[in-house]
Amino acid sequence: MTTKTVRRRGRPRRFDPEEGVAVAQRLFLAQGYDAVGVADLTEALGINPPSFYAAYGSKAELFKRALNRYSETGGVPLMAILQPGRPVAEALSEVLKDAAEKYTANNGSGGCLAIEGTKCNDMDARSAALTLTSAARSTICRFIAATHPDVAESTADYMVAVMSGLSAVAREGYGSHRVIQIAELAATALIGKLTDQQGENY
Repeated sequence: MTTKTVRRRGRPRRFDPEEGVAVAQRLFLAQGYDAVGVADLTEALGINPPSFYAAYGSKAELFKRALNRYSETGGVPLMAILQPGRPVAEALSEVLKDAAEKYTANNGSGGCLAIEGTKCNDMDARSAALTLTSAARSTICRFIAATHPDVAESTADYMVAVMSGLSAVAREGYGSHRVIQIAELAATALIGKLTDQQGENY
């Protein structure tokens, strides 16, 4: 009687595509979409180009997955902050402070992945980032409109402009303290605008 030994062919699969998205997210945030090449990604992920394309399809598709992960784990939690019935200026001030803290939390690789992604050269990647930032603006605008309909659009635009500025200075290397101070100044202006317009609880 003989016993056959069954051998598994090849090495066991060690690459985790979801963990790869997390690695890519950090790389895109640190260097910017345009500066990260497929060679950089495959090296960071420890895979070859055919495996990369099999797992993600393209660099832009991987970026879209990184954006989704960022919005769930690293972005400003708009829905949690903008609760119905909460004073508008108080809630928006918290959004700005949270943005300032998150944009400077990565030891020099700061900023917002979505906001910075809207500046990249790849049309597909830029479109994905714009979809995310547009959705965020719409969420902010709806929250403001519930109690301050006359200034909802302009205030939402103001929030977008300030958050874009916070992301930009964070990427330039401004420290957390400086960026938070900018957010606080912007929040003060916001409170003044809303109280002047409404003359009521803000």
